[in-house]
Amino acid sequence: MPSVPPPPTIVLVHGAFTDASSWAGVIGLLHAAGSTVRAPANPLRGLPQDAAYLRSVVRGIDAPVVLVGHGYGGAVITHAATDADNVVALCYVAAFGLDAGECVLDIMSRFPPMPGAAATFTADLPAPLPGAPDSELYLSEEGFPQVYAADLPPHVRKVMSVTQRPIARTALTSRSGPPAWASKPSWYAIATADRMLNPTAQRFMAQRMAATEYLLDGSHGLVLSQPDAVVAMIREAAGQGTGRSAGDALRHPF
Repeated sequence: MPSVPPPPTIVLVHGAFTDASSWAGVIGLLHAAGSTVRAPANPLRGLPQDAAYLRSVVRGIDAPVVLVGHGYGGAVITHAATDADNVVALCYVAAFGLDAGECVLDIMSRFPPMPGAAATFTADLPAPLPGAPDSELYLSEEGFPQVYAADLPPHVRKVMSVTQRPIARTALTSRSGPPAWASKPSWYAIATADRMLNPTAQRFMAQRMAATEYLLDGSHGLVLSQPDAVVAMIREAAGQGTGRSAGDALRHPF
C-alpha cells in the first residue's frame, strides 16, 4: 500500500513595509485547523537574494509546501518556487505574480498609479555595505494608514506605520526568472479596495496565471483585516494543489 504524503506545510511570505507578524491572524486560524506553518522573515533586499533565502527555507522542509505571498512577497515566491520540487501550490494575496523578465515597476507602470506611490519616500543608508543597497523605501507615517490598511482599526494602523520594514529600492527593479505559476497551480486573493497595488493589475496577473480567484473587498492589508478569507483560500490550495488543472479557474466572492 503506498504511503500517504504528509499534509502540506504552509509557508507565509510577507511583503514590503511590514514583517512576519502581519500574518498573526492567519497563523492563528491555520494552527486552529491543524496546519503546520512557517513565516520566515523576508529580507527585502532584492529579488535574487530574497528568493534564494526563501528557496533555502523551503528545501529544508521535509513535506509538501504551499507558498503564500503578500504584496512583494508574491514576486519572491514566484521566483523562488520554480525549482522547488516540494512546492505543490502558490497563493497570492494582493501580490505581484511576475512573468519572466518582469520587475515590480513594470507592473506598477502598466496600470494607473495608486495613492501608495505618492506616500512612498526614499531614505539613504548611512553606511551601506559593499555590494548592498544604498537606499530604502518607506511609506510616510501620515500616508501609511490610508494607503496600506484603511480597513484596520486606527491603533493597529498607527503601530504598523511606525514599525514598518523598509524595502531596498533595487528590489523594485530586480527582474524575475521563469515564473513558478507556469507549472504550479495558483490561487489569488484580489483586494478590490487596494490603494497600493492597482486591483486591475491584480486581476491581470491572476488571469495570466489562470489562478483561482478570491475577490475580497479590502485594502492592501488583507492578511490582517480578513484573515478568515485568506485562510479559506490557503486551505483550498492545500487540499487541491496536487490535483487541480491549471485552467480550472473558480471565483469566490466574499
